[in-house]
Amino acid sequence: MTDGRLRAELTSIGSTSAEVALSDAPVGERLEAALLALAEHRAPRTTCPSDAARAVGGADWRGLMERTREIARDLARRGAVEVTQRGEVLDVDGAWRGPIRVRLARPGR
Repeated sequence: MTDGRLRAELTSIGSTSAEVALSDAPVGERLEAALLALAEHRAPRTTCPSDAARAVGGADWRGLMERTREIARDLARRGAVEVTQRGEVLDVDGAWRGPIRVRLARPGR
């Protein structure tokens, strides 16, 4: 998805998280807000962390990927999201290799 389409999606969401993601707040706050806004908006489906990085970083999104993955890990530790790979929930403190997806945490887990 293009950066412009991701920013338009965040604009259409209209949540506080989406507003922070589109603001001039520090990059870490914007990445976390974008991950949460996209996960909430796309639930029960998943979102790719690169979508948050693209929405916040534009053409320089690749440089934000490591930080975005760490923010996803922190959100998972706090119970806000689950990080998955091939449909399986990953150990929040385990080693992650390859593509991951993020979804809102399921109640009762």
